Amino acid sequence: MSETEASVGAEAGPDGLLRCAWGLQAESMADYRAYHDHEWGRPVHGDDALYERLSLEAFQSGLSWITVLRRREGFRAAFAGFRIKAVAEFTDEDVRRLLADPGIIRNRSKITAVIHNATVAAELAEGELDELIWSYAPDHADRPAPRTAQEVPPITPESTALARDLKKRGFRFVGPTTAYALMQACGLVNDHLADCHVRRAGQGG
Repeated sequence: MSETEASVGAEAGPDGLLRCAWGLQAESMADYRAYHDHEWGRPVHGDDALYERLSLEAFQSGLSWITVLRRREGFRAAFAGFRIKAVAEFTDEDVRRLLADPGIIRNRSKITAVIHNATVAAELAEGELDELIWSYAPDHADRPAPRTAQEVPPITPESTALARDLKKRGFRFVGPTTAYALMQACGLVNDHLADCHVRRAGQGG
């Protein structure tokens, strides 16, 4: 992101509604706009649902989010709907299957990390992963609405602490940046810009 792009506030889309600029990227506007308007920043709860988001954020590491977003149904099919207990039982044969699946990102280290994370999550009590992740949600009252993308941090003390906690428990591919992307996507924080229509409607976390 250039300095100019980062300093831009919410922008009007074809429908005249103001949005965070990333939701209007021309080459993938329809996909990004739907994700921005209806998913990003909305509270997500449930162990399996949060495990899915954590897994997708891990696959996104080093890539653009649209690369993952357009393969999401492929990921769900390949990883048993991201049901923790099912993925925790994946074997070496499943790894070979996944490495040959064109519907996902075929990165061995990420694939094995996602399977490993399922085995870790499966050891937690029901609801514990949800409780763990949401325990790091900051007080929204202490976070003024960002007016430009430049005001949105890549990491925060909370995401650093969450990443540290997850790693201590054995999770992989969960650095502070990935943890903060998870917090943004799942509504632990609301990083929709001040003039974005989603934030103005009182949605997005």
